[in-house]
Amino acid sequence: MNRFQKNKGRLPFTGLLLPVLLFCVMLLLLLGGLSSLSSAADREEAARLRDTVLQDAVQCYALEGFYPEDLEYLKEHYGLTYDPEKYVVSYEVIGSNLMPDVAVIPLQERGRSS
Repeated sequence: MNRFQKNKGRLPFTGLLLPVLLFCVMLLLLLGGLSSLSSAADREEAARLRDTVLQDAVQCYALEGFYPEDLEYLKEHYGLTYDPEKYVVSYEVIGSNLMPDVAVIPLQERGRSS
């Protein structure tokens, strides 16, 4: 074939189509993996917050002989801090000598709206 002769059957940039398509697929896979890692980290953070609240409540029981009645007591006397815009902490006292029921509920994930 003559190198000065035009190819009538091929479109220009056809050789770039496959690499660009492959790059887009790889980019989507990478973004999906990052999203998965982010949600796993958020779940781990919620579990750590729950463990911290329970540890503070047990420490209060060990030192003072009772479980605190609310989270405010733990915040004031034991330095409990968390982001209330990110999590709702349910702290239900059953009795002053029984361990409270603690649940951490993540609020709306960042970047998403309902």
